[in-house]
Amino acid sequence: MENKNYDVIMVGGGVMGCSVAYHLMKFDRNLKVAVVERDPTYEFSSTALSMGGVRVQFSLKENVLISLYGRQIFEHFEEEMAVEGEKPNINYRRNGYLFLINSAGEKPARDSLAMQKSLGAEVEWWSPDEMKKRFPLLDVLPWMVGATFGSRDGYLDAYALLMAYRKKARSMGAQFIEGDVTAIEKSGKKITGVKLASGESLKAKVVVNSSGAWAAQVASTIGVKLPIDPVKRQVFFFKPAAPADETLPLIISPNNLYFRPETGGMLSGNSRDDDAVGFDFAYDRKRFEEMIWPGVAEIIPAFDRVKLIRGYAGLYDVNRLDCNAMLGPWPELEGFYLINGFSGHGLQQSPAAGRYLAELILQTPISLDLSIFSPKRLLESRPLSEQGIV
Repeated sequence: MENKNYDVIMVGGGVMGCSVAYHLMKFDRNLKVAVVERDPTYEFSSTALSMGGVRVQFSLKENVLISLYGRQIFEHFEEEMAVEGEKPNINYRRNGYLFLINSAGEKPARDSLAMQKSLGAEVEWWSPDEMKKRFPLLDVLPWMVGATFGSRDGYLDAYALLMAYRKKARSMGAQFIEGDVTAIEKSGKKITGVKLASGESLKAKVVVNSSGAWAAQVASTIGVKLPIDPVKRQVFFFKPAAPADETLPLIISPNNLYFRPETGGMLSGNSRDDDAVGFDFAYDRKRFEEMIWPGVAEIIPAFDRVKLIRGYAGLYDVNRLDCNAMLGPWPELEGFYLINGFSGHGLQQSPAAGRYLAELILQTPISLDLSIFSPKRLLESRPLSEQGIV
């Protein structure tokens, strides 16, 4: 079969692959860019299954800066992604993020708050009385010493965001190929392309691993071992007997229980250390009945009677080193780039991460220095500290 030649190949067409493709084409319309995606329906894509959260409340400075940039992009994203006058609708809702704080978390939360505010983020400390005043449905429990509220945080339609990036990148000349990459190919220490399950080879001097929860599998085909696991996270949509207040923010408790309004009801989930690893997309109703609903009803007593409508499961690409992105060139192979390991906060980081990687590949001036996320830290066993992982 005849080989095809490209400048850059993305392995994975989720939001990261599409963001990189878009930014590459934005910088240089003459590039030959290919995005290889095994399932163009995106049925099991982590992007499509995301709850779509957008927040600035992180404890690592660079993560806050990424979010501030992303939020700026999302506010005019529909105009930027228009194709032939047709705009996407990502339904960006700025209801806010409310992190409930207990005594053990107060000092770290206040330290992070001070840093966030120093960077221009609109985040406030709320006393229990202020919480009750702003959202009367909340029950102020004895363990709540306060909360941090990001007034311009919110959430959006993740699938619509993905499709917008994909459509725009295609309109600019990026080629999307349905295929399963079985191997990344090299000659010596230099990347030469990828091989597909069909037997076809695609040639390029630059290959980007943008395969999300499958990142470790893809990297292993070229002898690179990444500490990235596909961790199952479950999400549930329920309708309370009492009317749901659609102005409620996305609420997160110290045990990583989270819930937010969704049209006609509420979306909820929780992240646990013992969540299953593997490519399993089945959800467990008992998880909602025994773990999530009791926690939600404790915080909002009006939700003591609910009807579970549906559930689903998606995958986090959890970076076991430090739960932060692996972003940049792999030091031991020329032309191999990573945009992996975002551990659940990748969607909101896709604008900055995609732009940064495109700048690195094209060796253009760097708009926002994200070298702290270099994969080199894995080889040096140098984890980053981020307390805002949910």
